[in-house]
Amino acid sequence: MKVLKFGGTSVGSAERMKSVAKLITDGEKKIVVLSAMSGTTNSLVEISDYLYKKNPDGANDIINKLEQKYKQHLNELFSTDEYRQKTQEVLDGVFSNIRAYTKDLFTLFEEKVVLAQGELMSTNMVTNYLQEQGVNAVLLPALDFMRTDKNAEPDPVYIREKLAIQLQKYPDADIYITQGFICRNAYGEIDNLQRGGSDYSASLIGAAVDAKEIQIWTDIDGMHDNDPRVVDHTSPVRQLNFDEAAELAYFGAKILHPTCIQPAKYANIPVRLLNTMDPAAPGTMISNDTEYGKIKAVAAKENITAIKIKSSRMLLAHGFLRKVFEIFESYQTSIDMVCTSEVGVSMSIDNTKHLNEIVADLKKYGTVTVDKDMCIICVVGDLTWENIGFETLAMKAMKDIPVRMVSYGGSNYNISFLIREADTKRALQSLSDTLFNNK
Repeated sequence: MKVLKFGGTSVGSAERMKSVAKLITDGEKKIVVLSAMSGTTNSLVEISDYLYKKNPDGANDIINKLEQKYKQHLNELFSTDEYRQKTQEVLDGVFSNIRAYTKDLFTLFEEKVVLAQGELMSTNMVTNYLQEQGVNAVLLPALDFMRTDKNAEPDPVYIREKLAIQLQKYPDADIYITQGFICRNAYGEIDNLQRGGSDYSASLIGAAVDAKEIQIWTDIDGMHDNDPRVVDHTSPVRQLNFDEAAELAYFGAKILHPTCIQPAKYANIPVRLLNTMDPAAPGTMISNDTEYGKIKAVAAKENITAIKIKSSRMLLAHGFLRKVFEIFESYQTSIDMVCTSEVGVSMSIDNTKHLNEIVADLKKYGTVTVDKDMCIICVVGDLTWENIGFETLAMKAMKDIPVRMVSYGGSNYNISFLIREADTKRALQSLSDTLFNNK
């Protein structure tokens, strides 16, 4: 069995839903995870914002607009009164539930219930459309099997057991439709998976059913060796190792959130990125396999701030690094890159919320300098230290670019350069020309 996930734009209109239906009705048994229709979650967030501000009139205005939008989608989606009316009754119940919150106390708990409604509507619409077309499709409510524990982490044992029970109820079904993003927490309350969203749901479900493959369908043409909006002559990357994908995702590539593919990685289930706008394209396969001796892609992460602390009195001092890192920990600020010498340490961060406080505390231990408007350029591939020459090739591409920091050796899949944001495009093009276009 395969698990397929479609994002909001893939089910963003009646026409797109019909296209998804054609993609998934190929005679192969599968579980299909759907997000809310594009724009819906933003509207639900706006409704919640009005309710927090005790403005029911503002909330009702957005609710009415959203409801009219869905009525139009129903008219375009269904060709029979039976299924149109069946789905309309579900949507009426959803909007009635949302309106009920305009009259009561509104808290974080109610907000999570409201935010769950988008996925509940999209999955009902697609399931009913498939049934109207004669497809043996059933709806599996994610709230019946997707759960997090007391640490807000997914509970894989519970998910596997409860999902198996749901599947056993409909052994003859060809397609199982379920919601992404939403779940219940350890106390039975409606919640969501937060990091990775529907992609995370698909990965957890794939691991729970020992899927043959997990497919993530978006409107992006897989992964490229560089951002085609910035660099000329890019080409799609057809295969990535899970660790390579994680590096690229962290450093800004339009790819899966690293957390959301962990269940697939540990279960050794390949994840394929595919494009709903070009279904025939092979996409990008992410798995535990490694293409040895090959550089795959380059990514950029902007809005970086570099901090350097220099202290000759701390030369080789015991506990110096610990004191420095504890300052960042106390302000819940993650460090991207770090380079050390005998008399100092340089770090980069992307969260500057507590920058002034961090700098003030660091000044207790040495001289502090700050460089803003920086960018991390990340070269990803099989970069183990035994592979002679790859780091030299990357350095050669950066020979005309001022480099503030270099990080190599912390990972077998990554060389990172910290440069000025103003040099980003030039650096990406030079790396692309040197690493990919001169072959």
